[in-house]
Formats: sequence, structure tokens, C-alpha cells
Amino acid sequence: MTSNNTKQPAQTPEVEGEVSDKQVLGWTHTARFLTTASQLEHLPATELAEIAFVGRSNAGKSTAINTLAQQKRLAYASKTPGRTQHINLFHLGPKDAPNALFADLPGYGYAAVAKAAKLRWQKVMADYLDVRRSLSGVVLMVDSRLGLTDLDKQLLQFVQRRVASGEVKLLVLLTKSDKLNRQESDVALRKAQDELGELATEASDVSVTLFSALKKQGVADVAHILHEWVQAHVQAPEVEVTEQMAAGADEENKGGEGDEPAVSPA
Repeated sequence: MTSNNTKQPAQTPEVEGEVSDKQVLGWTHTARFLTTASQLEHLPATELAEIAFVGRSNAGKSTAINTLAQQKRLAYASKTPGRTQHINLFHLGPKDAPNALFADLPGYGYAAVAKAAKLRWQKVMADYLDVRRSLSGVVLMVDSRLGLTDLDKQLLQFVQRRVASGEVKLLVLLTKSDKLNRQESDVALRKAQDELGELATEASDVSVTLFSALKKQGVADVAHILHEWVQAHVQAPEVEVTEQMAAGADEENKGGEGDEPAVSPA
């Protein structure tokens, strides 16, 4: 599959009836800490859409989450990269009726972390991305100056099956884009699109965009994408129920074709 199926977020003028930047940023601002877990089985089961944030240590993951939420210390950035070894969950939406979850996964790729810890967290993250039922989307942070590294590509393999089927959506943020000039930004974006094209299928939803927490580049666009993911998750069960009801009605109609009426007309 070519990279044509890997898209950039559309930047279109707001029209009446569409969700505004202010509304989606207001939604991300509601993010608040829910719980933390060091093992997959300790995470609470949920029917809410869950969006996971992943990335190498020093790729700017915590900073990006805090910028999206317009909060300084929502996601904790350890002074020692690789030391944060828990999955942290955050609720979004009204306090009495949350409608989504953000999951902040540990950073990976820091050389000073002990090999045993690396292997344990690789297993936890692989299992999370492969089997976490509520996972609706993955946001992968990639340093725009480095591009997708071998470790980033390895992580994508963990979720490739679900992305290809459309079960899980994927957004790659090329972080720290303020460090690049216009030409370098264009090159980084095209290269990422080409590489992500290998994951794209007719059913997949794969996007990539430049992101700068410092310059606030891409912040509103990303908030819109995540909000749309959540809305799609909410609407999906309704569509499924409607389709099941329609299928049931068809079966009843088929069952009645050719049958003699139980009571003949007078």
C-alpha cells in the first residue's frame, strides 16, 4: 500500500455546526488523573474510548500531553529518562460522566535502564497494544529531527494488526518541529508519510503531523483528531445495534416468504 493512505490532518475553516477549536481544547483541558498501574491486569476495565500516548524517552511525550491538556504537570516527566515505569490513566469529559481516557505509557529506548526492566516493559507495552480491548487510538511521539527509529518501528509492530484492520487508529506526532526550518520540516513529514504508508490499508486510519509544544503548532489539529476518535467510538455501538436490528428484521421477512397464513382470511 502506498503512502497515499497516510494523511495529514485537514486544516479547514470552521463552519456552523462543526466543533470549534475552543470546544475541543476545552475538552482536552478536562483531563484529570484516574489511576496508575505497573501491570496490564491492574488497569480498570472500561467501555470508554482509550487513547494511548507512546514514544521514546526524550521525544517530548509528557510535554505534548501537558500542552494538549493546557496543564503544566498532568503527565509527569521524570528528570531521569526511563525511570517512569507505570501506565497512567486520565479521565476526560464531565466529572460525573467521563467520555474518554488518555493512557500515558512509559518512554522507551533509554540506554541506562537495566536490561531486565526493558524486557519487562517491552512485554507490558506489547500486550497492552495487542489486547487492551478499550484501546481506540495510539498517538506516537517521534522527534522530528530523528524520524522513526528502529524502536519506534518495533513498537508499531505490536499494534500493526489492529491498525491495519481499522480497530485502532494511529496518529504520529513529529515533535519539536520548531527546531526545523521549513525545508527540513517538509522532508521530515514526507519521509514519515512514506514509512507509515507500509501500515496503511483501505480500512486503516493513519495520520502524521508536525507538532511543537513550544510554538503550539498542531495542538488544535491534534485535539480535533482525538475528539473525532472518541465520537466515532461512542457512535459505533449505536450503529452496530441498528445493523443487528435490521438484520433481524430481514431474517423475519425471509422466514415469512412462501409461508401459508396461520388463519385464512374470511
